[in-house]
Amino acid sequence: MAKKTDVSLRSKIIYQVFPRQHSQKQNFQGIIDDLDRLKNLGVDILYLLPIHPIGKLARKGKQGSPYSIMDYYSIHDELGTLDDFKLLINHAHHRGMKVMIDIVFNHTSRDSKLVNEHPDWFYRNAKGDLANRIGDWSDIADLDFGKRPVWDYLINVLSYWAQIVDGFRCDVAPLLPLEFWIEARNQVDLVNPNLIWLTESVEYRFIKYLRDMGFECSSDSQMYDAFDICYDYDIFNYMEAYLKDSSKLSRWLEEIMRQEVIYPKNYIKLRNFENHDQMRLRSKTRDDNHFIQMISLMFFLKGTVMVYGGMEHAIKHAPNLFENDIVPWKKENSISDEIKKLAQIKKQTIFVDGNVNLHHSVDVAVISYSYQNQFLLGIFNLENQSNVDIPLMDGKYNNILNDHLISVINGKIKLNNQPIIIDTKKEYLK
Repeated sequence: MAKKTDVSLRSKIIYQVFPRQHSQKQNFQGIIDDLDRLKNLGVDILYLLPIHPIGKLARKGKQGSPYSIMDYYSIHDELGTLDDFKLLINHAHHRGMKVMIDIVFNHTSRDSKLVNEHPDWFYRNAKGDLANRIGDWSDIADLDFGKRPVWDYLINVLSYWAQIVDGFRCDVAPLLPLEFWIEARNQVDLVNPNLIWLTESVEYRFIKYLRDMGFECSSDSQMYDAFDICYDYDIFNYMEAYLKDSSKLSRWLEEIMRQEVIYPKNYIKLRNFENHDQMRLRSKTRDDNHFIQMISLMFFLKGTVMVYGGMEHAIKHAPNLFENDIVPWKKENSISDEIKKLAQIKKQTIFVDGNVNLHHSVDVAVISYSYQNQFLLGIFNLENQSNVDIPLMDGKYNNILNDHLISVINGKIKLNNQPIIIDTKKEYLK
């Protein structure tokens, strides 16, 4: 783990914003207009998808992917100016929120400033043509990190933005040399030692696929040498398997707990059940109650939570990456009050320093944290069970999510379709 990692990030809420799709204005001002709502929701950190000009050559769709970047130092003119972006940051800071940007260094657009000025900095195929290692990414060209000037240029890019923003989410960072990220972190720390470093680490089958092709790709355990937070793609496929087959719940929960021993003690995982690359969670859950149980579990798991814009309204449609496709905000489906309550609970120190344990994993997830004399128990009835054993003495306890009393009788509680979080003392453990 990077030595300067602030483990209090485990109690923070990141909100992912796709600027072009977030509001009718489709610009920074549209995000500024929404900041009060996001602050009230419990958001600590805004993370913006790439804000730079989008390439036109081999563009996918009419608008193009924001991950096909023409110039790392410029801002897409439809989003606003640099002053507009700084205004957004100032407004966020005034509300006690931080702002992270997406860093995309694996590749640029095929008509980028770097392609035109430094064509020798790019990966090429046997014919000498611009190429990328991933066949589907036809709108981009991969940078060649075997060239030292590429390192120096990109570290300078990071140093520039480090003077403006509060953190970086680094796209497919494991595909770049780990030594690059370690050097970048050390140098950029001299500019801004308080930056948040989040890596989009990748799913293990993808790691093996790239390694088998002879390419470099680092595991999560390696990425912690440079980054504070890793995506939870190492176990994402287990969650997907559960959502398709309820009998696989245990395996997913057990893989979550395995993270406790295979990563450094101060590891931080990003708990995000949906993002711009994934289908909406609500489109994969069987009903609204199942969705709420999953969202509550997401907040309760150890690590930083990320909410993708629209999740709080239980939206099923994921915005198109290549076209104008504004999030269809529908207040009648809002779970904002539930997320606000979960975010408040997440701020407790026990989520930062507490010891986490799994007590039950078949049909019902029962997970606890213990810290000093506090004992926090989460019960998530994912498969409509009627009761479950819990590790508390018989008696009455308060569900802090809704202030309903929970009766423990003979070590069991009755369940309904509402998640339960009990905040009590260790002395009530049986």
